[in-house]
Amino acid sequence: MPTAMAEDITEDATENTINESNGPDLLDEWAAHLAATAPGPHTASVLPVLRAEELSHTGRIDALKALERHAAWIQAQQADILAALESDAWTSIPPAGWDRNTEAAWNFTCEEVACALKLSGTTAAKRLEVARQLASRYPPTRALLAQGEISYLQAAAVTEACAVLAPEVAEQVEAAVLHKLPAMTTGQTRRALAREIVRADPDGAEERHQARKRQRQMVHYPQDDGMAMWGAVLPAEQAAAMTAAVDTHAATLPDEGRTLEQKRVDALYDLVVNRTASSPEPSGGRSAAVVQVTVPLDVLIGDNDDPAHLKGYGYITAGQARGVAFAEGTVWRRLITHPTTGMLIKTDPTTYKPTAEVERHVIARDAHCTFPTCNMPANRCDLDHVEPFNHTDPTAGGQTTPDNLTTLCRRHHLMKTHHPGWALKRDSESGTTTWTAPTGHTYTNRPHDYR
Repeated sequence: MPTAMAEDITEDATENTINESNGPDLLDEWAAHLAATAPGPHTASVLPVLRAEELSHTGRIDALKALERHAAWIQAQQADILAALESDAWTSIPPAGWDRNTEAAWNFTCEEVACALKLSGTTAAKRLEVARQLASRYPPTRALLAQGEISYLQAAAVTEACAVLAPEVAEQVEAAVLHKLPAMTTGQTRRALAREIVRADPDGAEERHQARKRQRQMVHYPQDDGMAMWGAVLPAEQAAAMTAAVDTHAATLPDEGRTLEQKRVDALYDLVVNRTASSPEPSGGRSAAVVQVTVPLDVLIGDNDDPAHLKGYGYITAGQARGVAFAEGTVWRRLITHPTTGMLIKTDPTTYKPTAEVERHVIARDAHCTFPTCNMPANRCDLDHVEPFNHTDPTAGGQTTPDNLTTLCRRHHLMKTHHPGWALKRDSESGTTTWTAPTGHTYTNRPHDYR
């Protein structure tokens, strides 16, 4: 059949589907309808009508969401095909003389997939592994993918993060995060999985940490334009201490036209190269670096092995947290969490500038910029009033309390303050922030859970 004729037939069928249905009449309404509807073959047949030039800005956002849901649905179908191809490989018989230990070498499915999809062998192997895991161990996650509720990257994150766990523990971790996944980004999904893995398998997490700790190493390799990458693979708590030391020292260096990142690199070099045995303090001097670990009291005293949270990294084992907490020179500050939500609670005042205690509290509570998709660490964000501060009468509203403060990176701070179409609200009970976009769509960001 000629291509043009096929396109005409497809377009006619699509138009007929719309005309004969009881669905919305306008394209914008169809976009909103499809964005909120579970994808499938019937909804997919309507997608061609969502023509960008005929949609409003709001309609285009809804069309984008609808297409993303259908992309997830297609990826779920593809995962099913990949899993079936993988199982096909074991129905053929290897050459005579091969034993069970060499059977895997007879599986050339990876090569077939790589050629068919124009992928590298590594990427094809990863796709096959994710597909096999979704089919055999994580049907609920696969179902969310097929419904367009989560992305393929989130589904892959579940299989990859849980690969170190026994099947029954992996099932427990999946169940703990499953209902949260539709509201999460891929990064938030990985953080939630990390927390639940340490919680479900604390002994295994500690064993894996000790094994990786024995593999610590320096890394140094060249980059283009006369540059090089230099660093180390080391325990997270040591990395956090080093980062804090670099940031503290960078703050003492004069700007001299340097950006913050340039000053941090120069501070690292100064700390490593210019610090000598006869002069233990680097030039310019430095104050004590601060490493923040949020840990439940019962974990701290050894009655529980739930995970703790290391600022700038994520969840660490109870053993790591106790090591940081009882290290020489450690300063303890009390952070009280809500027993139900896990959100940090407490506080005060009516001055525009937050007190040091309030600032520490909000930064610790939010952990990151509170725009839903932003991962900028809170200590590098601005503290912004949700309800504007009333400079004429500070007691009339918009007070400088944690309930009315949120951490925003400079970009999202400027967007909230100066863009007329964006608005932010914060629920003081749950800690959830809700952003309203110029199109009227709303997006939520839930508070960091330290439980």
